[in-house]
Amino acid sequence: MLSRPISFLAAFGPAAMLLAVSPALAREKPATPQPSEALQAAVAAMPREAAILAFYKRWQGPQWFQNGARPATDLAAILRRAPLDGLANGPALARQVEQAAQAASTGSAADKAAAERILSAAWVAYVEAIRRPPRDVIYGYPTLAPKPADIDQILTTAAHASSLEQHLAEVSAINPVYAELRDIAWRDMQSTPNAAPDPRIVVNLERLRSLPATEQFALVNTATQRLQMFENGRPVDSMKVIVGMEQFPTPMISSVIYYATFNPYWNVPEHLVRKTIAQNVLKMGTGYLKSRGYQVMSDWSENATVVPSDQIDWKAVAAGQKTIRVRQLPGPQNSMGKLKFSFANGEDIYLHDTPSKALFAKARRDLSNGCVRLEDAQRFGRWLLGREPVAPSAEPEQFVQLPKGIPIYLTYLTAQPVDGKIVYTTDIYGRDTHGVAQANAGSASYDRTSAN
Repeated sequence: MLSRPISFLAAFGPAAMLLAVSPALAREKPATPQPSEALQAAVAAMPREAAILAFYKRWQGPQWFQNGARPATDLAAILRRAPLDGLANGPALARQVEQAAQAASTGSAADKAAAERILSAAWVAYVEAIRRPPRDVIYGYPTLAPKPADIDQILTTAAHASSLEQHLAEVSAINPVYAELRDIAWRDMQSTPNAAPDPRIVVNLERLRSLPATEQFALVNTATQRLQMFENGRPVDSMKVIVGMEQFPTPMISSVIYYATFNPYWNVPEHLVRKTIAQNVLKMGTGYLKSRGYQVMSDWSENATVVPSDQIDWKAVAAGQKTIRVRQLPGPQNSMGKLKFSFANGEDIYLHDTPSKALFAKARRDLSNGCVRLEDAQRFGRWLLGREPVAPSAEPEQFVQLPKGIPIYLTYLTAQPVDGKIVYTTDIYGRDTHGVAQANAGSASYDRTSAN
């Protein structure tokens, strides 16, 4: 009776034969080799222990020792400088990586497997740190907001990399601007024994991590009041800008420019309608509005109609008791100039031309009501459109779509690399104060004994 089942199972090899002949014996599992006690303790203490172990039960992870000890050496070097990346315990993780690598080189296969998991856990901790979203950034579209790092994705990508060393270098570089600033800061730290990272550098690097590595994009640095145009990760052009004054600071924004607006209207901010326009109407009459191209609109919709200015209670507007919409027609006096570049952000912030060119001669240009005025809107439009920016007609609000959407980043960089050195600029908005306080709190856990 057993001959047929046994011959059938024989097709599946000795293991199946064993199940047929001796079920009790088949239930006895061979002893699994265990790593040394020190490595077992290190595995139990590693970041994201449960998730890392679960991954290794399902998949094969990165091969940290496939090319001798070089990937492990590279990882330890990345972790030693990781406090600059926002990972305060990076040096401590670097020591664990080096100890695990040493144990793997002289120990058993079980020790090597445990060391692989320790190195993977350290790499996950690092990638999670550099993918942490910067504080206080407005994202124009939900898809632009950084997504939490996924452990399986981090390890699978590393496992499939053709060169693990190259993968580590590319991921940790973030982008060229970031890498340059961090490399100079790291060099300076190494020249001073037991130096901790400058908290100002840490907060500036946090802001830089959101920039892409290779795309074409525009970067407005409100701290220096300059705009840079990037291609393939490198600046190709720049110009002065005027940004928000201290009481109306330009926010940090990540968005995309999809079109240019020729002959734009200017919708006057409410506080200017109250403090400037209403006061001048009371002094000079409604002729003031006509002489400067101002119109009172019925509402803020696209179908708003013009309201006769003599129907407005200007005293109530000046006193802040009544709110109205005032727009300025295109023309030489229009505060938007000839061109406007809008992008989604929810704060009605945009880049635009201006007739007040003399203000660009000032050393500090935090002079606007929040939006960004361009020194040369025509040149910027040429870069965006890939051709000379020409209005389709003389009509107001002429929208021209760009050949492709161009990412735009409004950020706040008070530390920049210049000729191999770090140059600091004035913290005009005081934004570094909170960030530095948080960085200082994090540096309390920075291990100074392993800084070099």
